[in-house]
Amino acid sequence: MSLIFKRKSIRKYKDKKIPDDVIENLLKAGMQAPSACNAQPWEFIVVSSDEDKRAISKMHKFATPAAKASHLIITLGNLNESKVHGMIEQDLGACNENILLQATYEGLGAVWLGFHPIEDRVLKLKEYLNIPDYCIPFSVICVGYPDSESEVKLRYDESKVHFDRF
Repeated sequence: MSLIFKRKSIRKYKDKKIPDDVIENLLKAGMQAPSACNAQPWEFIVVSSDEDKRAISKMHKFATPAAKASHLIITLGNLNESKVHGMIEQDLGACNENILLQATYEGLGAVWLGFHPIEDRVLKLKEYLNIPDYCIPFSVICVGYPDSESEVKLRYDESKVHFDRF
């Protein structure tokens, strides 16, 4: 099966740094995503310092995996680059999924931590990382070498499929 059926959210990581060229591959994959009118409205902040990862891990109760990840990739939506109003979230969602799939391909574990549109999370991240007002901090993707193995559960549910009409 394809990578889609091998990808899962990984929240615990080994104490091992990811090489720079692999991080670059993740970013290249993210930038290969489709976007409305091919605007490519994304920007990224790559965080590797332990102090910054710990600070980000405390920004909301579901962000704890950030503290032990090798790297964090913060995906930002540049409002000045977006060409179609209201589509930036879809563009960034596709970008994030590409990063997660590339992480799987590279033998890494990753988890997508949602920040946007929850205002207090967004404001904390903007302030901490000096993100300009024209950029939306969309998410934090934690990446690292998985600390354990587990099975992927297939999620196909025929009852959720409708043909021609609901």
